Amino acid sequence: MEKLLRITERNKFEVRGLLPDERAIDRLALYFQNLADQTRIKILSALAIRDLCVNDLSNILQINQTTISHQLKALKDQGMIGYRREGKVLIYHMKSQDVNEILLYAVKNLA
Repeated sequence: MEKLLRITERNKFEVRGLLPDERAIDRLALYFQNLADQTRIKILSALAIRDLCVNDLSNILQINQTTISHQLKALKDQGMIGYRREGKVLIYHMKSQDVNEILLYAVKNLA
């Protein structure tokens, strides 16, 4: 057994008790994987500006519609974006400004 250097056994158990469980860690890793993909960051950035359909996203970002649709599904499954139907067209939007805040924070602190 390794000896603790700076904390007591009690503190060790306190820290362990406050750590996220494995399920939460898995969900966090998946969440941040979405922010590690360039196409998804472009999509999220565009949706932070305004609600858009697949065709508009494809046109603006110069990425084919199949790729856009695939990435939108991943973002939707993770709960980052939502959509509403307008006739036959799905209009995508940010579900929460929190994702945009994370992106803005990262941009500000990378400069």
